[in-house]
Amino acid sequence: MFIEILYGIIAFIVAWVVLGGARVVNQIERGIVFRFGRALPNPRRPGLAILIPVVDRMKKVNVQIVTMPVPAQEGITRDNVSVKVDAVVYFRVVDPMKAAIEVEDYLFAVGQVAQTSLRSIIGKSELDDLLCNRERLHEGLELMIDSPAIGWGIHIDRVEIKDVQLPETMKRSMSRQAEAERERRARVITADGEFQASRKLADAAGIMHDTPGAMQLRLLQTVVEVAAERNSTLVMPFPVEMLRFFDRMAGAVSKGAAPKSTASPGQGSLPAGASVPESLRDLVRPRDGEPADPA
Repeated sequence: MFIEILYGIIAFIVAWVVLGGARVVNQIERGIVFRFGRALPNPRRPGLAILIPVVDRMKKVNVQIVTMPVPAQEGITRDNVSVKVDAVVYFRVVDPMKAAIEVEDYLFAVGQVAQTSLRSIIGKSELDDLLCNRERLHEGLELMIDSPAIGWGIHIDRVEIKDVQLPETMKRSMSRQAEAERERRARVITADGEFQASRKLADAAGIMHDTPGAMQLRLLQTVVEVAAERNSTLVMPFPVEMLRFFDRMAGAVSKGAAPKSTASPGQGSLPAGASVPESLRDLVRPRDGEPADPA
């Protein structure tokens, strides 16, 4: 008698399992039990779920974060530029009951809402916003998708635009614009450098004018720099006024007249009877058409 009862219990358990009386709910899932077609208010937690065969039916809902790519959508921006934009949506189920009852296929529903929202955001934005100011567009897309998804028990974690495809003509135009902008900046920087250099040179000229010794020091520094190059020829500046003074003095001596002291302070006078070399006279003689310097 006892053996028959034991066999009966074992047969009942096997039939229960075979007919679907015992189910396992994974950690990443929640089970929604429908009893005679009506959903029980409390979803089944992870673990072993005992169901009544034939009476109960369970639907499992995944509660992990789902990564859904949005296909590229073609649209025209507010500044009349045709672009293709694709995005990606991250969402998860926060209310398994609504996700199983309120919408037939929440994955398909979220995908369609994401595509229509992406087309809408393209038409409301300008090209510069799609390329540079994407954070604001991400927030707008997230708000547009999250509004209907709340009623389905779904929370949108984030939405991001992956790529913006531009026409080839627009790419060439943007390349020319960037090149022109770089050229403009280079010219402005060069002009600003010339302006600053000219101001520094003007300040240096004023200092040398007020301090004659500074010109001599600069001359000596230039001579040292030239001599450092191991050149066999050394060019020394010589004032033309000094050559003309020598020429006037030579002319006065040749005429037998006493030379007038016209030298500037610091310049010496030629001794009586001194002559100026012919090479120096050639340097200071007036050119054709130039008025002669009075003796």
